[in-house]
Amino acid sequence: QSCSRGMSYCLHSESHLDTGPIYVRENGKLHVVNQGAGGVRDVTPNTRPFRLFSRSFSVELCMNREDDRARRQRTDHFIFTYTKEGNLRYSAKSLFSLVLGYISDNVDHIDSLIGFPEQIAEKLFSAAEARQKFTEPVTGLRALQKFTEAYGSLVLCSLCLRNRYLVISEKLEEIKSFRELTCLDLSCCKLGDEHELLEHLTKEGLSSVKQLLLKDNSLSDAGLRKMTAPVRVLKKGLENLLVLDLSCNPKITDVGIGYLLSFKKLNCLDISGTGLKDVDAVIKRIQMQIGLVHSKVPLKEFDHSNCKTEGWAEQTVLQWEQAVMEAIKPQDNLRSRTAALRFYGKTPRMEEVVKCTLVEAETKASGNLQFYKEKVQHCHLPLKKEVAGSHELKNNRKRALAEQERERTSKQKHLCLTVEDWDLLNTY
Repeated sequence: QSCSRGMSYCLHSESHLDTGPIYVRENGKLHVVNQGAGGVRDVTPNTRPFRLFSRSFSVELCMNREDDRARRQRTDHFIFTYTKEGNLRYSAKSLFSLVLGYISDNVDHIDSLIGFPEQIAEKLFSAAEARQKFTEPVTGLRALQKFTEAYGSLVLCSLCLRNRYLVISEKLEEIKSFRELTCLDLSCCKLGDEHELLEHLTKEGLSSVKQLLLKDNSLSDAGLRKMTAPVRVLKKGLENLLVLDLSCNPKITDVGIGYLLSFKKLNCLDISGTGLKDVDAVIKRIQMQIGLVHSKVPLKEFDHSNCKTEGWAEQTVLQWEQAVMEAIKPQDNLRSRTAALRFYGKTPRMEEVVKCTLVEAETKASGNLQFYKEKVQHCHLPLKKEVAGSHELKNNRKRALAEQERERTSKQKHLCLTVEDWDLLNTY
């Protein structure tokens, strides 16, 4: 205690030459000699000593004073399990999983993934996807672009956005970042001719698309002219298109169908529910210039059962959709209120929005205009004849060889020529 008082006096003393107080114990009591006043004053034991640091003072490392989020992450370094006896056991995670988690937390800071092994990249993508890194507005797009530019179709080879216009409007840049898509379903999205995504279809990044479904998108002849311009003029764009669905677009007329004749590789085409004036002339034109035959029965290529989202980013697209559904939940409450008002007759009943299923029913009622490339069946007949002819030629050759061998054996009796010599002579 005397040392602590001496320390406190030295710290608060105005004179640096002051040696400090002097303590004297007399009759069991402690007295301090005040040098400035020259007197002695009693020090009662109950006086609270002055301390430079509190009793609870302790030295603590900076890494232990992080926020709660960092502390939660440190617990992820261990795996907690229970034994059969009910005891809690923990084991440390592998260094690979720890590094993978750290990189996935900072996936938007990756410079490039080109040349990185696909197996490790897939695990990294799954780890970042589990942390919902690709749903973030800015950093998610940056991280997704790093994967798509390095792995292309592995990230996503098929994308189904059927009746998901809100997802397209919210995640348009992310959707445009996908490369090497082979199947794209944009049915029932009401995009129109001037939508940015339709313009993106003509870019070189989507030249790999083989199946394009644009059903019920309010397209017209002007939209088809823009979409087919790169193929007609530059021989680029959707030149590899095999399946095209343009049904339920009543603004498409005979003029717009003429733009489709530049797709020479088309195997299936659906123009049901369009605004054609001379259907017979269009059918003949398609058959003469593209070689597609009008189908009397619906084709399975346009039933949308095989179209689905496939690739690493399958769960990412589902996360986007769930985020959009969460954002529009308050509208559902308003819709229930309006339904109650309609029930009590306080508001007029409004017509519901025509859904994609209703449009499909109307199209089936009006008739299907689906085309397919007919397989040439008469080609099999000449093939059979050729095969039969080849068998006859082989038999004739066998007979000729047998006769030649007989002649050889008969001549070998009179001439001293070997079999190799006779083979050489027969080649002339």
